[in-house]
Amino acid sequence: MLAKWLGGVLLIGLLVYAGWNIYSVQTSPKEGTEEGMKAPDFTLDTLAGKSSSLSDYKGKKVLLNFWATWCKPCRMEMPDMQELQKEYPDIAVVAVNFTSSEKNIQAVKSFAETYQLTFPILIDKSGINGDFNVLSYPTSYILDEKGTIQHIRVGTMTKKEMKEKLDLK
Repeated sequence: MLAKWLGGVLLIGLLVYAGWNIYSVQTSPKEGTEEGMKAPDFTLDTLAGKSSSLSDYKGKKVLLNFWATWCKPCRMEMPDMQELQKEYPDIAVVAVNFTSSEKNIQAVKSFAETYQLTFPILIDKSGINGDFNVLSYPTSYILDEKGTIQHIRVGTMTKKEMKEKLDLK
């Protein structure tokens, strides 16, 4: 009698476990670089020399921007990104610099100083931009609080467009 009871409890437990696994797989977005997918995590050094991961910003809306100092459209949108970060400190503006295309790291530092950028600038020497299929600069990914890609924008965005895509008032 006890063996049947324990067997029944074990069977029910296994069914609940299997059901939960099926449910969580179906409700969790697949990892990738397209809208609706969970953005792949990465870790890079910041311009300040600290290590930063995309997952550090979980729980916040993120404007993930891929850029370079030689990119004229990037220069146009950086002031708007800085204003957005100041106005909405609860969101994260994260700028990934295509560092392997730069003259040197000092060019990136000078750019950040010129534009008085206070948001994290990540140094991409390893090709994260390629992992995100970035073919043109600037390219921005809008992520929700769970790290799911809500929007991809190739080209510049105005502050108004950034606010709209981040669903800010």
